[in-house]
Amino acid sequence: MEIRVIFYGVLAEVTGTTFMTYPGVASFDDLRKRISDEFPAVSNYKYRVCHNRVLVEAEPVLSDGDEVAFLPPFYGG
Repeated sequence: MEIRVIFYGVLAEVTGTTFMTYPGVASFDDLRKRISDEFPAVSNYKYRVCHNRVLVEAEPVLSDGDEVAFLPPFYGG
């Protein structure tokens, strides 16, 4: 399945992009591993996950065409 990933804040700076597409993703764990393999510095940051624009607490079950956003802590108003 193909997953669209959006990076915000410092994670966009670390990855050098705000969005990427990952084809052939088997699961959320697979996606996270692929991101950390490509951008090891991401593992140095805390972040929350949105799955299809919904903030989730547990690892989401992904389907083809889903969107996953990685959100570091935000400050300000």
